Amino acid sequence: MFGSGLCIPVIATEAQFLNLAILCCKAQLSRFSSRVPTHLIILNKVCRSYWLRRSSLDSEGIKCQSKKTAELVDCEYADLNIKEIYGRGQIGHVRIRQHVNPLSLLFRVPMQAPDWDIVFDDCKLPLMVDIGTGSGRFLMWLAKRFYNSRNCVGLEIRQKLVQRSQFWVKELALRNIHFISTNATISFDDLVSSYPGPLIFVSVLCPDPHFKKRHHKRRILQKPLVDSILKNLTTGGQVYMQSDVLEVAMSMRDHFDPQADLLKHIHAIDPSFSCDVDGWLLHNPMGIRTEREVHAELQGARIYRRLYQKI
Repeated sequence: MFGSGLCIPVIATEAQFLNLAILCCKAQLSRFSSRVPTHLIILNKVCRSYWLRRSSLDSEGIKCQSKKTAELVDCEYADLNIKEIYGRGQIGHVRIRQHVNPLSLLFRVPMQAPDWDIVFDDCKLPLMVDIGTGSGRFLMWLAKRFYNSRNCVGLEIRQKLVQRSQFWVKELALRNIHFISTNATISFDDLVSSYPGPLIFVSVLCPDPHFKKRHHKRRILQKPLVDSILKNLTTGGQVYMQSDVLEVAMSMRDHFDPQADLLKHIHAIDPSFSCDVDGWLLHNPMGIRTEREVHAELQGARIYRRLYQKI
């Protein structure tokens, strides 16, 4: 089919690769011959050339998009001036595991509540809790915005992120925010119930989707955590949830919607919050986007949001 002196072609389209794959299938008919067909040898080289080129392009694309996301995040959180302290303490950019199994024995031990009088200047201020806080930028922005009127606690299972967040908090001299490395599903009730002031806000923003059905039990929002949130949330307090994965957003919604005797969707209380026909908020009510939100919207994804208020 191909002459032995034929140059390996550059494959420009998926269709061309598919055609070659078909030829490969046909070539398998000759697999019992004593000599490997020449065209099969060349085809193998062509396929390798294609995948090496494709992998290189994909890698460059990912790097470019990651750089763009980082730039947008720095722009979104420019008021924090975190970029200026990236290099201090050699703790700016950390490598972390994206997925953690919260059912591991390592994360099944409840975290003891800190001494709130030491953590905050005024431990009786209303409390805002971000569950699965990630890098902590979103919560630090809230802490700076409500510096004299709110305290903020970020719960994150990945310890490296908490260490970096605490370092940033110290460098920024924010005395109304604290990060705790813990499994929120296990520790939320003990931590929040020990706080002297009222719990007025809880957020669960773009949690790990754990796509596989057998891993759904690893999702952070489970019934015990929902019950604990409702028990500790003060009347008038709010729960804000969002995800760029519709199935995850619907799962979280299905935990809160049935609690109609305790919670109402914000649109039912204040019609100025515009929603689509399915009840998803059309706009971010917080005034700032999370890092995941920035990345997802850069890729053209939609963010599914709901905001509830305790009655």
